[in-house]
Amino acid sequence: MNVLVVGGSGFIGTHLCRELQSRGHSVTAMSRSPDSEGLPDGVESVVGDVTDYDSMADAFEGKDVVVNLVALSPLFEPKGGNRMHDIVHWQGTENVVKAAESHDVSRIVQMSALGADADGDTAYIRSKGHAEHAIESSSLDWVIFRPSVVFGEGGEFVSFTKRLKGMFAPGLPLYPLPGNGKTRFQPIWVGDLVPMLADAVEGDEHVGKKYTIGGPEKLDLRQITEMVYDAEGKSITIVPLPMGLAGVGLSVLGAVPGFPMGKDQYRSLKFDNTTDDNEVGAFGVDVDSMKTLEAFLSERK
Repeated sequence: MNVLVVGGSGFIGTHLCRELQSRGHSVTAMSRSPDSEGLPDGVESVVGDVTDYDSMADAFEGKDVVVNLVALSPLFEPKGGNRMHDIVHWQGTENVVKAAESHDVSRIVQMSALGADADGDTAYIRSKGHAEHAIESSSLDWVIFRPSVVFGEGGEFVSFTKRLKGMFAPGLPLYPLPGNGKTRFQPIWVGDLVPMLADAVEGDEHVGKKYTIGGPEKLDLRQITEMVYDAEGKSITIVPLPMGLAGVGLSVLGAVPGFPMGKDQYRSLKFDNTTDDNEVGAFGVDVDSMKTLEAFLSERK
């Protein structure tokens, strides 16, 4: 099949392009600023911006399936403010759908997010909910993935823990964690995720379904932080930072140009990013066989 991966030169995109090509598909990676360095030979790179329909529509010509991976990080406030979530996720997805329908693409695989909800608590979650509606309202065959946070080489989740320290306690031996680091995540390794995405590209049995997926374990932010520093042979002293105080700090610091977090990101730390209905089994995956964050960090030593 001819597959267009929108956001193909990003973290998940490069891994997916490699997986799809290994399965014998013709793969094109589209992004605003294509970087072919991480892509295997034979994967075509094209320029396209999902927020500018005319810049990317031609890339859909002759494609059988499109995978939409374009996303802003939920961990940091985007340049341009949180309105960019709607522009990139919601309006961008509408542009992808329009281009796919106009060029007779038969299927779209959409990367959403755990908890996506048009009436959700954060701009990120709301925009992802609206994007899902755009997919479901289309004439395309569709598959939607709702993963927890994704980790792996080139990802930002591991480095996020260090950036938190730099925000709240730069240069100090203490590590204040908002809410004492009780926010829980269910991190999934990119190497476990991309074969499922590739299966959704190929398999008719997945059409019209949403999959809520996560990794093999639920970890709170404190556990994750300790794992990251322990893997580097460093010790840290974690001290609780009440959520109210963290919220005040982020409200003030969020107004400073260049500061990476704001009120919306603070709100995201107030609820867990986990699921009790992990649907990886729909792809023949045994949860116990999935890579843990600790195993990944140990391999990097």
